[in-house]
Amino acid sequence: MKKSIILILTSLVLALSLFGCKAAVQEPKKVTLKVFMTFPRFQTQFEAYFEQFKIKELAEKNIDVTIELEMPNSDQAAQILKARLSSNDAPDLFTLHAIADIPSFYEAGYLSDLSDQPFVDDLLTNVKDIVTYDGKVVALPLESLAWGYLYNKDMFTELGLTPPNTIAEMQHVVDVLKENDKTPFLLAFQESWIPQLMTALAIGGVVTNEVPNFVADMNAKTANYSDISKIFDIIDIIMNNGTAKPFEVGNALASSDFAEGKAAMWVQGTWQAQAILDINPNINIGCAPLPTSDTKDGALINLSVSTSLAVSPTSANKDVAMDLLNYILDPTDSPALFEELKFNPVSSFMNYEVYPWTDEAMSYVAEGRGYRDLSLPGAVTGEQASLLQEYYAKTITKAEFIAKVDKVWKDSLSN
Repeated sequence: MKKSIILILTSLVLALSLFGCKAAVQEPKKVTLKVFMTFPRFQTQFEAYFEQFKIKELAEKNIDVTIELEMPNSDQAAQILKARLSSNDAPDLFTLHAIADIPSFYEAGYLSDLSDQPFVDDLLTNVKDIVTYDGKVVALPLESLAWGYLYNKDMFTELGLTPPNTIAEMQHVVDVLKENDKTPFLLAFQESWIPQLMTALAIGGVVTNEVPNFVADMNAKTANYSDISKIFDIIDIIMNNGTAKPFEVGNALASSDFAEGKAAMWVQGTWQAQAILDINPNINIGCAPLPTSDTKDGALINLSVSTSLAVSPTSANKDVAMDLLNYILDPTDSPALFEELKFNPVSSFMNYEVYPWTDEAMSYVAEGRGYRDLSLPGAVTGEQASLLQEYYAKTITKAEFIAKVDKVWKDSLSN
């Protein structure tokens, strides 16, 4: 009997010992990911989505993930990120502009090959093409956009106006609005990336319609920025017919002003729709192409995959970083996120209803009035942003604007 009790006790002690060892093995692995994103307006949504990922990763892989999320504003983000990458302090995951940044980031060795990741198989073909470089998928697309300027549809309808197709028609719209005590354009210059959208759309229209080889010729040093000086025809109309004191107005205040009907049009992308609707859920937002010539061929919708997400090749926790990357396009959870952010679908499993402004923009594209976002040197985009502020303030002339951008473009080719 005593022997039986001893055997039972021995077995129990051994079992408890083994259980203790097993419990120790199951202690979660702790991992910290640094995530750099240029989405300060969506910080709440991404923080909530990352919490879902942390729960999923702990439950499925027993990994306790801490995510250090950094979201600087758009004016500072590019400079901060490039400084980090060049000093071997790369975030594990970071956002970049698919068309403008992928070539240079890839050549510098900053991008991981994502071609074998699960999210790739579900990407829409036209979206996948834009995040593919050197035969490899090197980023996960977030914002797939069809955009022009925003306009207040109810204000237009009230005055019997329709979106103009030409410079002359735009001038007519401006005149009618002013005759009825409406301010034509909202101006917000406190953050330079917002006025830069004027050059983004104006250059797209002029180049695509009239100077199709401009970017290639500039990069070959056989063209000059003066070749597209026509962009100032529409820029001057906007600047001369806008709201007062634009240097006191940032993105948040501008969204509020547009929502409250303080201007009929705003050269701002459809990504700003949610911020406007949050203030005035009843506003009827339209999206139309910005006229740049005397024919409708110069009024085009910009088609772009802009902000995308990449993984650093130097990440110390690359497996977990890849898990988070794939969760951004999780077939079950991501459609709700993309719908909430007002992003267009990028994967075949996303079948939520798109928004009226997207349908309107795509109606122009269906007519053949769309263009793929141009790939300008990052230095040029940044220079245009600050120079537009100076041009509005009349501290530089049009000729000086052109000369400075021309020099920055040429200088960027030798860096």
